[in-house]
Amino acid sequence: MPLSASRMRRLFLLSPEVIFLNHGSFGACPREVFRDYQRWQLELERNPVEFLGRRSGELLWNARSELAAFLGAGARDLVFIANSTTGVNAVAKSLALEPGEEVLSTDHEYGACDNAWRLACAARGAGYVKASVPLPFEPAEFADRVWEKVTPRTRLIFFSHITSATALLFPAAELCARARKAGILTFVDGAHAPGQVDLDLRRLGADFYVGNCHKWLMAPKGSAFFYACGAAQGLVEGLVTSWGYSERTAANADQEAYAGTGVFERRHQWQGTRDIAPFLAVPAAIRFRRKYGWAARQKACRELAALTQRRVLAENGLAPITGGGELQMLAIPVPAAGAERLSKWLFRARRIEAPVTGFGAGRFVRVSVQPYNTRADLDALVGALSDFRRGRA
Repeated sequence: MPLSASRMRRLFLLSPEVIFLNHGSFGACPREVFRDYQRWQLELERNPVEFLGRRSGELLWNARSELAAFLGAGARDLVFIANSTTGVNAVAKSLALEPGEEVLSTDHEYGACDNAWRLACAARGAGYVKASVPLPFEPAEFADRVWEKVTPRTRLIFFSHITSATALLFPAAELCARARKAGILTFVDGAHAPGQVDLDLRRLGADFYVGNCHKWLMAPKGSAFFYACGAAQGLVEGLVTSWGYSERTAANADQEAYAGTGVFERRHQWQGTRDIAPFLAVPAAIRFRRKYGWAARQKACRELAALTQRRVLAENGLAPITGGGELQMLAIPVPAAGAERLSKWLFRARRIEAPVTGFGAGRFVRVSVQPYNTRADLDALVGALSDFRRGRA
């Protein structure tokens, strides 16, 4: 008999006192994946010299190979990083922009990544241009709206696969294909995508792609990947200059068969002493998904998220910003009045963990639904929002 949502909840370390509807921010790691993570940490400490000095190349290669197969990529085309923002910074700080050239983005991008591009462009005398993608979102218009801002000066287009504040699924492949024909680089921020939508990075066609493993893939915190295809790999320097910039050293000579001798891998993988256990536990997260039929369960999660949106909108007389049904994460419009204190009130008064986000004048409760969430969890949120609107806060 399939596990119920309440029994599924026991497979995670989440506090039973909290209604957790915010998987999208930092994820949640299953118990057995967390045990695998700790197992790798203990193995490291038993003989750090052997683990990091002689075995890490093979271990990282094996973990990357499993992740690459899951993502539809080659193992030599991606490296592990701590989080998606790290990969964004690697490209932003490396790209040889000339004065007057432009990086094109959208007005839905994550603030930290906006900062990286804004500062990088300003330092080089380049422009950071934003294409407006209005709400309600029309997927069929997305590529055209961004392309309206393309000029002969456009060097790279940077955009989210799934937006953070508005939880929109941007049709990435279409824009990447159009840019490739025009000789423009593309960089997709997939922080929320791995584990929430099916990915085939080769088919997607982006030059660069970053994604978090600690969110919807449910790996430990501090695990993410940076993907670069073909010639694009040579455009990026490592954020840390370390042994990977030596052709052959005592630190990596015995591991080249696994770590690879390519510039991209060596410069981004070899960064001195660090805990690689989060990376090595990524295959355990992939196995957990398969063991419990996660992909099949996600359909029910998407339906529950869409149902919750319809209930909240009906009570408040508001319209959705997207149709719903595509993602487990939805940004549900709520009245702007009092929204600034809503998130804190939800947690303090009702023990509901759900962020309140904003875009323009709009305010949203961003709801993440995983197979460990019950219908009662979402009912509690709908009831709490109703009480807040009626002044019962």
